Amino acid sequence: MPDYSRSGMAAQSLTGLPVQGKGRRGRKLATTQGAARAADRSKLFDEAFLKKLEYLHMVSRKVFTGNLRAERRTRKVGSGIEFADHRTYSRGDDFRYIDWNLYGRLDKLLLRLFEEEEDLYIYILVDCSDSMAIGNPLPKMHYAMQIGAALTYVGLANLDRVAIIPFSDHLIGRLPPARGKNRIFRVFDFLRTHEIGGKTQLAECMKDFVTQNKRRGLAVLISDFYDPQGFIDGINTLRYNRFEPFVMQTYDLREAKPHLHGDLSLVDCETGETREVTVSRALLEAYEREHEKYCKDLELFCTGRAVPFFRTHTQIPFDELVLKIFRSGGFLR
Repeated sequence: MPDYSRSGMAAQSLTGLPVQGKGRRGRKLATTQGAARAADRSKLFDEAFLKKLEYLHMVSRKVFTGNLRAERRTRKVGSGIEFADHRTYSRGDDFRYIDWNLYGRLDKLLLRLFEEEEDLYIYILVDCSDSMAIGNPLPKMHYAMQIGAALTYVGLANLDRVAIIPFSDHLIGRLPPARGKNRIFRVFDFLRTHEIGGKTQLAECMKDFVTQNKRRGLAVLISDFYDPQGFIDGINTLRYNRFEPFVMQTYDLREAKPHLHGDLSLVDCETGETREVTVSRALLEAYEREHEKYCKDLELFCTGRAVPFFRTHTQIPFDELVLKIFRSGGFLR
């Protein structure tokens, strides 16, 4: 069993912005540049993006026609019109749904169960903390928003009810559940304009989320998961409250394999904490191993609990990633 208790320690060392040179001026410049780049979301959802969304929707319909509705059926006493099964009568059940014909033959009280189709609720949870402002060619935050918008569009077009909830150290805002693909333009406006920034506090945000959203459904969690407290409590909060977590980790290649050397000040982009280090080849190799171990621990934690997991870096086009998710049976299972 992997030692997940160390995950928080690993994450804490990964959220730093490397700054050549020392002092407050260098720290402020690096943090300001990253935040300003992430704040400019004006070109995130252009015409080319819309064309890719429509293509993804057509692929999802072709591959998954008929599969989704079959999995939305629930069995309830006296609901729906299609008979499904029987169950034993319990005190307090409605006498109207007792199968008296079976009672006459078996001398047992059995209730008729019927299948009913329910709306599928999808919650898109996008990490908008300061560590997500890093990335190339897009900040991780922008990449996560594009993935979230693409999955939202497919859900809306399939008449699911989709909500978008950005978070950092708190739930930043909420676009209420809606259905119908014409709502995608409201999604674009919301993602372009909502507040961003803050520390990563996954566990507290997921506690607030399950408290505020009583309708259970699919919870798509898109983050770098660079939380000093780790990822376990946040994901387990969703699981224990009967949501279906769908975990997507996004990272930048420079985080996995940084090209640094010499005497540096490493600045935590979320806390402002500075650490003076001398970067050698041996230190870089140790860092790369620790980064890979942290990401692997997250993957093992999810797959070991039947939680869908995808890991991607920002240089993979978002539509290629979404197609990979579809082909693997994820999201629209």
